[in-house]
Amino acid sequence: MSFNDMLYSLTSVLNTFEPLRDSFDILVLAYIIYWLIKLINETRANQLMKGIFLLIVGYVISSFLKLKVMQYILAQTLDIGLIAMLVLFQPELRRALEKFGRTKLGLRFLGIGQNVDELEKIWMEAIEIICDSCVELSASCTGALIVIERQVHLGEQIETGTVLNAKPSKEIFGNIFYPKTPLHDGAVIMRDGMILAAACFLPKPQNDAAINKKLGSRHRAAIGMSENSDSVVIVVSEETGQISVAINGVLTRDYTREKLRTLLMNEIFETDSHIESADKKNLFSFFERRKKQ
Repeated sequence: MSFNDMLYSLTSVLNTFEPLRDSFDILVLAYIIYWLIKLINETRANQLMKGIFLLIVGYVISSFLKLKVMQYILAQTLDIGLIAMLVLFQPELRRALEKFGRTKLGLRFLGIGQNVDELEKIWMEAIEIICDSCVELSASCTGALIVIERQVHLGEQIETGTVLNAKPSKEIFGNIFYPKTPLHDGAVIMRDGMILAAACFLPKPQNDAAINKKLGSRHRAAIGMSENSDSVVIVVSEETGQISVAINGVLTRDYTREKLRTLLMNEIFETDSHIESADKKNLFSFFERRKKQ
């Protein structure tokens, strides 16, 4: 279908407009467009979308002024552009499909068939150990990279490392990230509150050239991993000892122990860290009931 055919189809739809049903249809479409714009914001796709929008504006103006040569050129360009978008926006489209497959019904990291109360306890202990370990690693300027897996499984990255399946502790984190140990050069991946693997290699960021040159390989790997999954990635800088966290391709810095703990509680349990224990139990009971359905 050419761009002219698409324009004709759109005109036909407008001529058969039904207020109630079609208004709802437009609202749904508007939300999807808003969601897509939000998804590609601050990425290279943002600039490409601006270019395509200018081409569409140029086509409309040339059609209104009856500039046949410009209209033909722009129409052909847009026809090719629709195919080119699928190629150029491939990373963004993949991220969009991954997000469609995610749910936000609370405790999304929990595995089906596992005891919710037990996992709650494991993660509560793991969060405290992660925070204590990051503070100690920060004080000694020991570089560290910790990936907390959530709904998107990181099997490809786990295969590049060494499987440990160990209970986390400050001593284990210290041994893994000590500069002269075999496992220090890579990331630790955690699943269900356990250290699943170490020395794992992470993907590069989608737009590596646009990242601040001052950021090292660990920070870049953290951004890349968070772009390709819903994981929470913690980085301790080897140069400054600064603690940073990458989520959804965005790196935030200057974390203290309490600030890091609050973030992990919010992201892992998807609730506020100061929530009352009874309210937490209600969340766990809700999720448990859903598993039995």
